Amino acid sequence: MADGRAERIAKLIEPLRVKPGSHVNLAKDFDPRYKAGLKKKRGVDLLHTGVLLLAEYQERLAAQDTYGVLLCLQALDAGGKDGTIRHVMSGVNPQGVRVSSFKQPSAEELDHDYLWRYAARLPRRGEIAIFNRSHYEEVLVVRVHPELLDRQRLPEHVRGADVWGRRYRDINNWERYLTDNGFKVVKVFLNLSREEQRARFMKRLDLPEKNWKFSAADVRERRRWDDYQRAFSEMLSATSTKWAPWYVVPADRKWFARICTAAVLAHTLMDIDPHYPVVGKEARKDLQAARQELEAEAPEGAPADPYAAGHPIPGVGGEQRRTGRTAKRKQSPAAARRTKNGKRA
Repeated sequence: MADGRAERIAKLIEPLRVKPGSHVNLAKDFDPRYKAGLKKKRGVDLLHTGVLLLAEYQERLAAQDTYGVLLCLQALDAGGKDGTIRHVMSGVNPQGVRVSSFKQPSAEELDHDYLWRYAARLPRRGEIAIFNRSHYEEVLVVRVHPELLDRQRLPEHVRGADVWGRRYRDINNWERYLTDNGFKVVKVFLNLSREEQRARFMKRLDLPEKNWKFSAADVRERRRWDDYQRAFSEMLSATSTKWAPWYVVPADRKWFARICTAAVLAHTLMDIDPHYPVVGKEARKDLQAARQELEAEAPEGAPADPYAAGHPIPGVGGEQRRTGRTAKRKQSPAAARRTKNGKRA
């Protein structure tokens, strides 16, 4: 882009991108407290800019109605997924965004393949869909708790030692299929440190209005910290692809996590570069006829085109059309009936 926004965004998120084919050790390769040398005050301004940018591109995405975007958000408990969604998407049109959260699968969902319930919540063309937790739960929580695999009632020959390798392959192929059909997949892992998670849990315990967000199960899952770190590392290594890369966003500082998530999503939309539809020749004739009729209805002394009077528009017309002061107007039938001897009745 001429103003350099795309280049600046790409530079910000490049250190967060998991290179396809690389081997990830989450604890060593990514720092949860990384902030790219930014200060929080500057970060507030950057987030505001990112929100405005997303609003601009979302409107174009919806108007073009060709591509859809799926944002997958993964994190441990207290990772900041809800707050990130709330802040990053605060400026977009709610009609163009759909957020889905995935809890424990229902009996109906367990009667289908493990990707079925996620496929049912994919975006439409022109829409952004956000998965608050996603199909990656099937290689994270289910892997840390293999007993959950029993509930899926898989055929015996499928329950082999390479079940996770097959799921990585299936997910990669599914995301490639979506991308080939015009649905961009962007994946963000909010990387939280163990100590920051503890601090956020304590806050939820200390503040009565936060108690509802805490569950004893959160502490039980925390005991499996190392297991989750291994599962995350293997997932990132196996499923960051050229067509659907992972971005590991430092999450200890909420403000920086929100900036990065907005930047990743904006980068995806700018890569699509959606445009407003171009009106065809026949449709343009209809628009011109509508313009003439509406201009003819303007009251005496009022601008023929109130908007263009204050906003010069290339191709709309000269000063006469913008001001309406000396423009000759073709009278509508209703206006003609209100005239007598060439003067207003």
